[in-house]
Amino acid sequence: MTKLIVGLGTCGIAAGAEETYKALTQKLPSTGAGLELAKTGCIGMCYQEPLVEVRNGQGHRHLYGKMSADKVDRLVDECVSQGKIIDDWLVWSDENQGTDVNFLARQRRIVLRNCGNLNPEDIDEYLKINGYQALNKVIEENNPEAIITKMIESGLRGRGGAGFLTGLKWRFTRLSKGERKFIICNADEGDPGAFMDRSVLESDPHSVLEGMAIAAHAIGSKDGYIYVRAEYPLAIKRLTIAIEQAEKHGVLGDRIFGKDFSFHIKLKEGAGAFVCGEETALIGSIEGRRGMPRVRPPFPAVKGLWDYPTNINNVETFANVPWIILNGASAFNSLGTANSKGTKVFAMAGKIKRGGLVEVPMGISIKDIVFDVCGGIKNNRKFKAVQMGGPSGGCIPAELMNTVIDYESINKTGAIMGSGGLVVMDDATCMVEVARFFLNFTQRESCGKCTFCRVGSKRMLEVLTRITEGQGKESDIELLEELAVRVKNTSLCGLGQTAPNPVLTTLKYFRSEYEAHISNKKCPAHYCQKLLTYSITDACTGCMVCTRSCPTNAISGQKQKKHVIDMAKCITCGACYKVCRFDAIYRD
Repeated sequence: MTKLIVGLGTCGIAAGAEETYKALTQKLPSTGAGLELAKTGCIGMCYQEPLVEVRNGQGHRHLYGKMSADKVDRLVDECVSQGKIIDDWLVWSDENQGTDVNFLARQRRIVLRNCGNLNPEDIDEYLKINGYQALNKVIEENNPEAIITKMIESGLRGRGGAGFLTGLKWRFTRLSKGERKFIICNADEGDPGAFMDRSVLESDPHSVLEGMAIAAHAIGSKDGYIYVRAEYPLAIKRLTIAIEQAEKHGVLGDRIFGKDFSFHIKLKEGAGAFVCGEETALIGSIEGRRGMPRVRPPFPAVKGLWDYPTNINNVETFANVPWIILNGASAFNSLGTANSKGTKVFAMAGKIKRGGLVEVPMGISIKDIVFDVCGGIKNNRKFKAVQMGGPSGGCIPAELMNTVIDYESINKTGAIMGSGGLVVMDDATCMVEVARFFLNFTQRESCGKCTFCRVGSKRMLEVLTRITEGQGKESDIELLEELAVRVKNTSLCGLGQTAPNPVLTTLKYFRSEYEAHISNKKCPAHYCQKLLTYSITDACTGCMVCTRSCPTNAISGQKQKKHVIDMAKCITCGACYKVCRFDAIYRD
């Protein structure tokens, strides 16, 4: 039987995959029997969506990209009816063919092992590939301490940002005294440019549920919560379906696998507060209070949800757990570096040719991810930097592209691993504006509890805004550094402690750009609008296109003669620069 599988993650749906799926439902009945149409999640090639996989009767797989509804007729007529391969559309195959085979070839997929390979709304497909067998194994063995030891030996560190050893965290919670204990999955993914957790929950929800249940058995918990952003409706829908199906199959709920172990999972939809990614603020939100961090200690492992011992890990961390249980600690810790074991999922965004999700072994270099896995910079522009770790992270310049990706190496640059957002920047990116953008985000998301976070970040944002608008002063750099150190050292939670990172790293590696903005009133990247000037060169043919595009009538001149720009009227919007076909507009 030939099977056609359509990627219906959020990225695919946004690109038109639902229309493609509908077109296939209308086309396939006319081609005869022996065909099956199925759904799956995101395989990570977000840049090629909509994606359709054709799996023939011999099991060979061919993945076709940018499959809009108008391509369905040819796809079915040639690939299904005639058994041909459409090379122009082929992005990957199990026969090592396609334009983007390198995208998957350099990856090592553990967390993403099932993403794009099964229907996330059908538990039977998960069960067929040994789903919930890891949970069955730990329940049969009934040795919680052995589970924790295996997790410690694996070297798995929490993938939510801090990188604390997962097994050790479980042990602390297990040893804490309490009538009840809780497991919480932190799916409050708030970093701009990050979509790792969303994609895993949409594409392989059962691996997360199984990982949570194993953790619950290890620490002695019967109750779990998934704190998921309300802005992730598809993830919430598929989690709800997965929980219901798991309970019906007896792999969640009461007396799992008929044994004396019960574990129930509830969903809590977050209202979109970035600070609720911090574990104590998240706990407060579940309890019905405003999400604000509290002083630690006591840590959640001792006094967490409703004052009971609580273990919190993120989506990626839990998704690793069943694989480790089935394959062994040594299989996991054979990957990576001395202190950073296993793999890491990254959401690749920005000025990159192949944007999407990748999972690579720890120890790979930034250069290898950007150029080998993701194909380099769009339009072949010059690579300038990566922003790593989201608003809490920092900017790593191109000259450090050989830095290997592990917790210690990234921290040495001034950035942090974070949850896995990686934004790639080219030479048209203004690093001062990047710092302003991320600080604007964290300043708005501050809960306001700490004075230096609330007020200090506001003052820093004012300074950065002033610099990008051409009003910077010589003393501003020193002021930014002073404020950054104080905000970092006096804030209560990770949001405030890391908010200055984008400023500090851009000052460290791109100080000359700050100085150009302040001293020369120029933006070297030609990005900051208020620092730009435009003029018309002798290459002007007088075609009048720029005149018609100018919203303020700042351009004048006769047809077929050189035009001029009145800078008193010009608002530096750049419309003339964009429409000129003769490169006659000079931007400085």
